[in-house]
Amino acid sequence: MNSMKLMKLIVGCLVVVAMVKFFFSPSSSYDTYHEDHQVIQGGRFWPQHRVRQNNVAAHEEAPVNTESQKDSRQEEEVVAPEVVQALDNTVTGPQRIVHLDLKGAPPKVKYLEQIFPLFSTLGAKGILLEYEDMFPYEGDLQILRSSNAYSLEEIEEIKSLAKLHNLELIPLVQVFGHLEFVLKHERFFHLREVASFPNSLNSLAPGSMDLVKDMISQVMQKHPESRWFHIGADEVRGLGESEDSKRWLETHSGDMGKLFLNHVTAVGQFMTAQHPRIRLILWDDMFRKLSPESIRESELHNLATPMIWDYHPTMDVHEIGNLIHKYEQAGFQTVWFASAFKGASGIDQILTPINHHLNNHLQWHKVIQTMPEHKSISFQGIVLTGWQRYEHHTVLCELLPVAIPSLAVCLQTLENGEYNDAAQSDVQRILGCEVQLNQNNCKGSTFPGADIYDMVKKINSSLGSSIQKILKSYHIRGSFSPYHRKHNFANPRNLGFFHNSLKLLLEEWDTFLLTFRRSMEEIYYSDTLEEWLEENVNEHIEKLHNMLVDVERIIKLNGQAKEMK
Repeated sequence: MNSMKLMKLIVGCLVVVAMVKFFFSPSSSYDTYHEDHQVIQGGRFWPQHRVRQNNVAAHEEAPVNTESQKDSRQEEEVVAPEVVQALDNTVTGPQRIVHLDLKGAPPKVKYLEQIFPLFSTLGAKGILLEYEDMFPYEGDLQILRSSNAYSLEEIEEIKSLAKLHNLELIPLVQVFGHLEFVLKHERFFHLREVASFPNSLNSLAPGSMDLVKDMISQVMQKHPESRWFHIGADEVRGLGESEDSKRWLETHSGDMGKLFLNHVTAVGQFMTAQHPRIRLILWDDMFRKLSPESIRESELHNLATPMIWDYHPTMDVHEIGNLIHKYEQAGFQTVWFASAFKGASGIDQILTPINHHLNNHLQWHKVIQTMPEHKSISFQGIVLTGWQRYEHHTVLCELLPVAIPSLAVCLQTLENGEYNDAAQSDVQRILGCEVQLNQNNCKGSTFPGADIYDMVKKINSSLGSSIQKILKSYHIRGSFSPYHRKHNFANPRNLGFFHNSLKLLLEEWDTFLLTFRRSMEEIYYSDTLEEWLEENVNEHIEKLHNMLVDVERIIKLNGQAKEMK
């Protein structure tokens, strides 16, 4: 009897379980809808097993807001509210991005470790990393590597440092103009637009697009999390001069703009096919002579965003507004700006003129204030460029540590809307110095690289002048002229009046430059150090050294008769 009751109880339980499964099954479309709706509304129930990894990545990469993508997203499963909130925090508001130009004086990673937190503290939100030959290209592109190119491990370290300090990394790889670092190699001579110049790519030559695809694919492979990718495309020198281009232009009504747009659009289509959520940036100068209609017809506005650049301290705000309006008509929904904190005031500039760059940023702030007037295009952010060379084959501009005070002033100006007392106070507190704008000086600095900042100032102001001063002395002018040195003819007594001073001056500079070398080696690779010394120091030191050698040689001749040559 007991066993019969037990059996009935078991059967009854099974029936109840079956009914519960039937009425509350997750396969019900009605209940699934309410489940998702509850998630959207922030309900406390979240089925963790339904979060798809690729869905999270899609939100991270800022989708282009086209109608087709809107429809597809409606069919995707919803990301948990807490995930959305975390990702939203990384994209709110216009961005302030610091440009690191690695085609000259690339800093060692251990210096980036010191300056990334400084950038963040000063108000930067990201880094535009212009790799050029510092990326560790592999396979057929290995030839592009600099001898000091970052390793794959260092790339990962840079990414980790940026993430640690809330700095978004945006890679920059040139795909058209400024490809000197590629086209200087004989293997790629056949891809030049002008055979004798390495500046620009012949986009119509067989193998050109394969080269570009390989370059950007390798970089993207190391930056899969990037939401933005800068493809350069500025200053395409010689466009239309290759035989391929001339033939194309003959059959396309000489449309140079279309020749340009075809290539950058093809690059954009390739990138978005490989990485659908990424958004491309390109410099705007090649657009300036194109009509809005021609840009719109290319459909580039669905793939990329222009970055308007102007580095002049007195730039025309009204003219920038005209460009914004033009790009608005061309269909672009967003626009970036580019100012400069260094490397845009002289091709061989040694010291960064802070006031020059401050005024450039004050002008850009005026432009930013006008953006509400443009109803269908939004301001995405501003990149503070820090050019290290004007192009691959030109000399170095100011070293990065020398430009840190300028960067600080410019970032704080953007953050405060002007360089007011609050901005100045923050700059001085963060850099540990007294900013003297009228003297272009940051006195008493303690920021990373401040020792190089101070030493470059001394070299610039005192090295050449100290030698000129001794050359103007009475005894050198009267008893140690070029004629005396050529003919080994001088009175040892007269040479004795300046011999020790000359020797002490050389010893002083030798000691100073030894310290300078050690500080530079902490931040830079040996080729940067040697180039900077060759351009700014060696000529002066060699002059001083040769003078001392001649003095000591002629003193030993004991005032003998001159040698006739």
